Amino acid sequence: MTRASSDELLVLHAVRLRGFTDVASAARRFTLDPGVAEELLLDEQALGRVAWSEFAGLGGWSLTDRGRAHGERLLAAELAAVPGGREAVSATFEAFGPLNDRLQGACTGWQLRPRPGDPLAENDHTDPAWDGLVVSELDALARELVAVVHGLVAVLDRFAGYDRRFSAALDRVRAGDGSWVNRTGEDSCHTVWFELHEDLLATLGLPRGV
Repeated sequence: MTRASSDELLVLHAVRLRGFTDVASAARRFTLDPGVAEELLLDEQALGRVAWSEFAGLGGWSLTDRGRAHGERLLAAELAAVPGGREAVSATFEAFGPLNDRLQGACTGWQLRPRPGDPLAENDHTDPAWDGLVVSELDALARELVAVVHGLVAVLDRFAGYDRRFSAALDRVRAGDGSWVNRTGEDSCHTVWFELHEDLLATLGLPRGV
């Protein structure tokens, strides 16, 4: 039985997954009403769980240590309320591990094109066969991600969309904009995958590096 998350959990989790985010992005992440998201963030700020900061003219919300701990308690309670939920998410996480290794290999292959005497040579994208292999691997991962997300959504609604977002980024790559493999600040293939990895770790209460 799948479970819908509370708005409080979703807004805190959006800030965690994004790392540093404005209200619009936090609301958009889980399709929350922007007004509701802003009110919740202000409430969480008053409780010392999120903080607003500005850098180089850009402002955003980030979690405090207190907010991260509170969010983890909410995530743990949510998962515990779904019969068999932890077992199902844990099994999916185990299956995700090898896929994660392949994704990292593909992103490295997009950045580097080893040459004789220079194993760390930058990929200048002048070898279509090399880039084609990377895109083929990403395409295979996109297909496998559908089953991963399907299994997770059967437990928690908030896991929906990772496969669609990954495929949307890959469509841009196929259309000729290779920056969507690993660009930052946007839903690139790497960004979406990294976020799913963080989501799984947070949901299971595991440290990064596992």
